[in-house]
Amino acid sequence: MTVRDLGTPVKMPIESVKPYENNPRDNDDAVGGVMKSLQQYGWQEPLVVDKDNVIIAGHTRYKAAQKLGLKHVPVIVAKDLTPDQVKGFRIADNKTGERAIWDNKKLLKELDSLNAEIYTGFKESGVFEDVLDESDNSPVVDNDKGVTYSMKFSTQNKQAFEKIKQYAAEVLSIES
Repeated sequence: MTVRDLGTPVKMPIESVKPYENNPRDNDDAVGGVMKSLQQYGWQEPLVVDKDNVIIAGHTRYKAAQKLGLKHVPVIVAKDLTPDQVKGFRIADNKTGERAIWDNKKLLKELDSLNAEIYTGFKESGVFEDVLDESDNSPVVDNDKGVTYSMKFSTQNKQAFEKIKQYAAEVLSIES
């Protein structure tokens, strides 16, 4: 199997880039963190746009660039994708990262080795409060396995949510 090379990034005027009107991702809360990342690390990941300059991947970076007042942004123009491939890539680009989990022992080791001025997106107050063992709320450093598993379920169907919550409470012997 061969993997298509989408080409070399080009510098494009930001006003030529168009956000996808039906972007299903609400990313406003992430813009500030991406701004910090762009300021500290520069552009390391270009936007991906279709042949009409509509964003396929990179809506949050685009919003951050706008807030920073940037005039140009690096883009890769994916002109060979079909309309279905554009839609599929747009969704997959956002969804695939949700399937990964952190190895918290390794993460803490990496975070501890960094200078405090290095932006990572994790909150810090003596202990990285984002990296806690959920079973007893102690730092994961005290957890033998070092990995915390979580499951996220979201729906707009309140009945389904209540049934799943009730089932989880029964199966896991937790309070609902």
